Amino acid sequence: MHLETNFQAPLAAPWHITRLGESVVSQPIGALHLTLPPVDAKNYHDAQVSDYASSNDFRWKAPLRLEVVSHCLLPDALPHPTSTYPLVGTAGFGFWNHPFLPGKGSSWLPQAVWYFFASPPNNMQLAQGVAGSGWKAATLDAKRWQFLALAPTAPLGILLMRIPALYRGLWPVGQQALGVSEHLLDSRLLLERHTYVIDWQSDHVRFEVDGVTVHQSPSAPQGKLGFIAWVDNQYAVVTPQGQFKSGVVSVPQTQTLILDYVNISSG
Repeated sequence: MHLETNFQAPLAAPWHITRLGESVVSQPIGALHLTLPPVDAKNYHDAQVSDYASSNDFRWKAPLRLEVVSHCLLPDALPHPTSTYPLVGTAGFGFWNHPFLPGKGSSWLPQAVWYFFASPPNNMQLAQGVAGSGWKAATLDAKRWQFLALAPTAPLGILLMRIPALYRGLWPVGQQALGVSEHLLDSRLLLERHTYVIDWQSDHVRFEVDGVTVHQSPSAPQGKLGFIAWVDNQYAVVTPQGQFKSGVVSVPQTQTLILDYVNISSG
């Protein structure tokens, strides 16, 4: 199976565009722009492209190779953002199962293999020793039998994770059960044009930037997932210690995720 575009022609099936709130999706020749204008924190805004409308459309599974050429654009006239968090909200591209997709048959147990950015107050600190925000190469598979076997112990586990020594000693078991593997990348990469690769195999995932391996996950999501690229103003807090919160943030200046090229090949 193969899906490739350099955005020279108007997008057609299976591509699906989503615009929520005041977001803008545009296609100058040779690129797709996913844009958030300056907005307040009253509503959710999301610009995204995917290759599915429901979970029945998910088509991608290991072995698979994804190549994306991308960068982010910010207004030159405004003060340069910090290199740690050049964007606000979340952004990224890769594969997931779109949990909680209303009325579309999707599972509530998340699975993902992607490049994912999150700015504070996002704090999804699922990989021990890796910050809960930033630009990451990451995997997650909450459908693993190991996680389902541990799920009944979650209430007790959350209490134990609040004791630092027990968190350090026990959370690696939970992290492995969830199929969580993350590597923090330099967020300045977002402001430059780079080629990102995901080499998704049945038992591992290799992440590559400009031909250099930046991370290898020792596990890989199983089953079919859908491709997505997006930028939004959402935040979420999810920690082993039982902190759960979500909401939206204001966007002080226009921010655009640009896709120049997407190539997905499997088999």
